[in-house]
Amino acid sequence: MAEKHLIALDLDGTLLKDDKTISEKTKKVLSKAREEGHVVMIATGRPYRSSESYYHELGLDTPIVNFNGAFMHHPLDTSWGHFHAPLDVKVAKEIVEACRSFHFYNIIAEVIDDVYFHYHDEKLLDIFSMGNPNVTTGDLRNYLNDSPTSLLIHTEEQELKNIRKHLSDVHAEVIDHRSWAAPWHVIEIIKTGISKAVGLKKASEYFNIPAERIIAFGDEDNDLEMLEYAGRGIAMGNAIDKVKTIANEVTLTNEEDGIGIYLSDLLNLKY
Repeated sequence: MAEKHLIALDLDGTLLKDDKTISEKTKKVLSKAREEGHVVMIATGRPYRSSESYYHELGLDTPIVNFNGAFMHHPLDTSWGHFHAPLDVKVAKEIVEACRSFHFYNIIAEVIDDVYFHYHDEKLLDIFSMGNPNVTTGDLRNYLNDSPTSLLIHTEEQELKNIRKHLSDVHAEVIDHRSWAAPWHVIEIIKTGISKAVGLKKASEYFNIPAERIIAFGDEDNDLEMLEYAGRGIAMGNAIDKVKTIANEVTLTNEEDGIGIYLSDLLNLKY
């Protein structure tokens, strides 16, 4: 058997096909990897409630990284504890106040499984209602009392850069921000220094698997730190150019079993 590896999987655009399902081939390869002693885990920007079904579909028994590293826990082992690094609620409210100077559609704050909408928004409610969170609608300056795990600003494409410039100019020391992939013009804000790599490091220490034996797969800019931290950072064929540039290798796309084919070759998995 190959030496024990830690395999970290982003979900959207990586493990998941465009229809949000996991291909049978990739599922079989991951199952075989686990049978042979490798450790498989999920590291996603999604909250746990909207990644839980995939966790169980793969039959995982590992910690999971959610909110791009701002929250991490072990779904099957409460004694593992949890890691939560939210934004300061005062900073969140300052950002909401500053957004009044820009054009935006909505601001959403998530406190783990409590979701706060600045404005009522049917379209976004569909996206955020997976897993039945507690939803509150109203001016976040009044309704948000706890430090949020993440803050999302939904805006226009041409306003995206202006808002991000303001965030960098005013709050660079306390927050990190990135944009969602098209077609969503969404700015995601989390506490500074938080990334999927933070969760990966915790898992690496927990399983006593060094970084050089970590294989991480991703496609978007929220995967950059994780791919850089891993000994093998693998970009999907459909990844953005920035991810392909920093990756050690590029595999096939999420529609072509990129993960399954790469792992079966590298780890010599016969399934």
